[in-house]
Amino acid sequence: MKNLIEIPRITDPRGNLAVIEKEVLPYAIKRVYYLHDVPSGAYRGGHAHKECKELLIAVSGSFEVVLDNGNTKERIMLSKPNQGLLIDVNIWRELENFSSGAVCLVLASHEYDEDDYIRNYETYKSLKS
Repeated sequence: MKNLIEIPRITDPRGNLAVIEKEVLPYAIKRVYYLHDVPSGAYRGGHAHKECKELLIAVSGSFEVVLDNGNTKERIMLSKPNQGLLIDVNIWRELENFSSGAVCLVLASHEYDEDDYIRNYETYKSLKS
């Protein structure tokens, strides 16, 4: 389930540059958004996608992602801006334990479509069985 992708990085004494081009992802990017100022103790996610794939990157700070394929749960800590977590379709995800100042960048394969979301966990589990 865990699919960490190393993002190419150019190291320079003036600072590092991370580059995401079409060869890095197995899909074209259709939407970019980011989560920030998530209050302590709050969580995000709590859904799965029917068609949309996403790459999550901790561009600042850290947070944990809990992945659930209907049978197994896996917890992944994201804290490196040159590493992304690729989440495939039909995987339930929850993001939690955001550090102060954390920013989660998401590169999505589809534009926003509410019909693509499975927001109820029991519905998700019934679709997986």
